[in-house]
Amino acid sequence: MLRASVMIEGNEVNMHAINDGEGARGISGGDLLIKFAEAVVGEDDAVLARRRSDVVEELGPRAMVDAAGVASNFERMVRIADATGIPLGAGLETYSAEVRTALDLERFNMGKS
Repeated sequence: MLRASVMIEGNEVNMHAINDGEGARGISGGDLLIKFAEAVVGEDDAVLARRRSDVVEELGPRAMVDAAGVASNFERMVRIADATGIPLGAGLETYSAEVRTALDLERFNMGKS
């Protein structure tokens, strides 16, 4: 799935780049979008306002709407899954195994003992 989205622009995916701080390489406006995403989950409203303005200024209002929509949808899905205790399920667990391993997501333990 991730591969398909970046292949549209002809980019290669380095999954390890997300964890090593190089996640924005090769993505138009990637550094700015990462800063915006970090501000969305942060606690400083002034930083979030600056990041929103930066996205509008550098990438345009449509990109700001898209970025905010993606961040909002992701936050919504995660909150619902966490609140209801939804497990990944066998299909998604299998489908996402490569990505979870590449990003070492198990380090977050996600409520497992």
